[in-house]
Amino acid sequence: MSSISEDVDDRLSGLPEEIHSHILSLMPTKYAVGTSILSKRWRYSWMFVTNLDFDDVHIDPIHIVDRALESYKMSQVELFRLHFSKIRAPESKVSSWIDWAVRLNVRELDIHVIRLDLPLSLLTCKTLTKLSIGLTGRRYNVWGTQSPINLPCLKTLDIVLWKTPFLIAFNLIHGCPVIENLSLEVKDCGDEKLFKYNIPTLKRLKLTYAYVINDVKNTVVLNVPNLEYLFVGGVLYSSFVMEDLSSLIEASVSIRETTDCSLLVDLLKGISGVQSLSLQYFPHRQHLPVFLNTKHLELKDLWEPKLIPKLLDRFPQLEHLCIEKPKECLWRDPKWVPACIRTSLTSLKFSKCNGRKYDMELLKYLLRNAEVLKTVTITWEDLHKEEKRRFAAQMHNFLKAF
Repeated sequence: MSSISEDVDDRLSGLPEEIHSHILSLMPTKYAVGTSILSKRWRYSWMFVTNLDFDDVHIDPIHIVDRALESYKMSQVELFRLHFSKIRAPESKVSSWIDWAVRLNVRELDIHVIRLDLPLSLLTCKTLTKLSIGLTGRRYNVWGTQSPINLPCLKTLDIVLWKTPFLIAFNLIHGCPVIENLSLEVKDCGDEKLFKYNIPTLKRLKLTYAYVINDVKNTVVLNVPNLEYLFVGGVLYSSFVMEDLSSLIEASVSIRETTDCSLLVDLLKGISGVQSLSLQYFPHRQHLPVFLNTKHLELKDLWEPKLIPKLLDRFPQLEHLCIEKPKECLWRDPKWVPACIRTSLTSLKFSKCNGRKYDMELLKYLLRNAEVLKTVTITWEDLHKEEKRRFAAQMHNFLKAF
């Protein structure tokens, strides 16, 4: 056994130093440092990694970060990741770590901590291409600085915002001339009323409203001619005005609560031209728009099977349907069949199916009426092997009958 491990060690040790560093860059820094005990050849390899990845799941994580930064030998760091969710590291300490990464021309910065004071050097980092800042401290605003922002290479921005979030976000965006991907998680919208996204370079936009503190409705105007993907999730209390979404291809709407169902209907109307759509909820008592161009539809969580045919009636050209774990309800075969099921639906994917009666009835309804269906994929959940075989055989026999 020892000869095998020695042979493996010899082969690894024989690799060029840059290969060692690349391998170690793919693992958390704590484990990369641990390889220094393998042999003399590996003793210093971790000091030349391009990625530094720290968390607080180990004993004395602050000391681990300090030691790693003191021993680091490279003149540039590609990725600096710091996720401290259990302990509150001193703000000054975290700020000094970020400043260290900026001085080493960091390209990707991923910081998720409880509290944070941003170093001013970060706001004018010339090499940064991706920035993610998450804070778990409640009502804590790290972006209150009035200092000018100049991030000329930043393409991806992912942040959590408290208080006047859109004013802060737009101040940031003005300093990011080539931004393409923007993700905002809004914790408290305050009294802001109107927000206009006029960002010609933007390709992907993700807006998540965590919850509503004040009963304030606002208006979000989207003038983003190159936007290809839009996500809206959480609590919906904004009215969306789509000035220019001429490049939009894909959208995902994951609303768990809304102050007014008409807001959701208006949002769906504004994105009704997309080719691919993912929905978690829809106001079934409202008159929905027709999605003439949508070929791919994904229905995720909380869907009552009896509502699905009603929704599909609004997608006349649908080709690909994905259903994930419908909600429990009584099933009755509808008296009509949506046109897309008969004429255009070619693939069906049913995920997290556990063989409940209403699951099977919905499947049978779709399979019985889908005249041009070519592919069916079913993944099972919470079933023993024998149950999976039984339900698979049941579906196979049902398909053979048509």
